[in-house]
Amino acid sequence: MSIKVNHLTKKYGVQKALDQVSFEINRGEIVGLLGPNGAGKSTLMKILSCFLPQTSGEAKVCGFDVLEESIQVRKKVGYLPENNPLYLEMYVREYLEFIGGIYKFGKKTKQRVNDIIELTGLSIEQKKKIGQLSKGYRQRIGLAQALFHDPEVLILDEPTSGLDPNQLLEIRNLIKEIGKEKTVLLSTHIMQEVEAVCDRIIIIHKGKIVTDDSTENVQKLSSSLDIILVEFAASVKPELLEKIDGILSAKHIKNNIWEIHSNNKTDIRPKIFQFAVDNGLTVISMQKKEQSLEDIFQKVTK
Repeated sequence: MSIKVNHLTKKYGVQKALDQVSFEINRGEIVGLLGPNGAGKSTLMKILSCFLPQTSGEAKVCGFDVLEESIQVRKKVGYLPENNPLYLEMYVREYLEFIGGIYKFGKKTKQRVNDIIELTGLSIEQKKKIGQLSKGYRQRIGLAQALFHDPEVLILDEPTSGLDPNQLLEIRNLIKEIGKEKTVLLSTHIMQEVEAVCDRIIIIHKGKIVTDDSTENVQKLSSSLDIILVEFAASVKPELLEKIDGILSAKHIKNNIWEIHSNNKTDIRPKIFQFAVDNGLTVISMQKKEQSLEDIFQKVTK
């Protein structure tokens, strides 16, 4: 077991940032930690990486307790915080050699720097100052320092925040490659990232876990509901739409466009057409919308 959390609680005064959180992560899993701002994601990651003590409960990494055996935990964990603090006046290679000194690699530092530069794709930028690099390459350097001591567990807080599409894809592929050999826990707001990278999803809301399942199973949740986007030629009262048998809710998007949720046991579209005929309305367009993890995320965190 790489990570084991049992009834973990963290209080700031009277406010609970984490409330009785429990889960386990096995070696080799890539787990996405999702949640709105203030849900407790960063607090959880800081506790697991020994930056912050919990108020109560237990957390273990690779069998070591984060409070009682924090030095052993730090040896097993590579941590990339959300703001990725770096020494911008240092050159890339200089900075990584500095990291090697912190971990006391000694004569092995040069070889390890070479290996980690190759692993994280920093070769063409290794002679530049960190301050001259793009956000994407700075994130690579953050990953490089987190991986330098070859940890068993990698904890990444918003690793792709602020990246352009190309940079995002590159970092995403790098995380997938790393995840073949290590346990990875990453927080993100990007649903596509979770679908592309993670084996499992934990959704946390107001300090509590509201969903913990495989990515595949969470995606299957979307098949239980249908979402129909329909545009009428004139305005429609929501209470009339919601009277249609089988409709669970009707949400006004803009102008005369509505998002209609229904149970997928029956196709609701013929009933919407009949509703339009009965009320002298014209349907300009109607289409079935595929639900995404974002839709599920919004449902479980409301």
